[in-house]
Amino acid sequence: MDILSYPDLRSMFVPSSSLAEIILRGTVMYLVLFALLRVLRREAGAIGVGDLLVVVLIADAAQNAMAGEYKSITEGTILVATIASWDYLLNWLGYNCPWLQRLLRAAPLPLIMDGRVLRKNLRQELITVEELMSELRQQGVESAGQVSRCYLEGDGHFSVITAQGKKNGGKKKESNF
Repeated sequence: MDILSYPDLRSMFVPSSSLAEIILRGTVMYLVLFALLRVLRREAGAIGVGDLLVVVLIADAAQNAMAGEYKSITEGTILVATIASWDYLLNWLGYNCPWLQRLLRAAPLPLIMDGRVLRKNLRQELITVEELMSELRQQGVESAGQVSRCYLEGDGHFSVITAQGKKNGGKKKESNF
């Protein structure tokens, strides 16, 4: 093959598989991966290095199931559009259907109530007391006793509400975990 020859436009733009198959593959893999990651993790705000590695490896493993042997730009574009459409649709449905939002996003999980650390909830999310205390310090809180309420939100952020008269004057502060 001569490197200066014209590109094969037919193979670049004409799909080699049916468009319905591409959409179905993208749909099934998106929904399976969404369900898997929803069960295993909170949202991207709580993602760590190990979680990122898992996502990359899952994406690589799922690529063949989604893409098969696709070679055309058209097939790749349709697959990406299918995945992006499902993401948008689930966000839209969650916004417009409160009952569905509860399935799509985890409810806030209390971690501290009236200065008392709820260790059972920390264990549930695999958060150590040291990680929790680090988050409190980043928000200017020195001890759990200063906290009225602390929640791990569905998007992976911490919400800290300090007790009245303590540091931060009872104001709510949020940050990434």
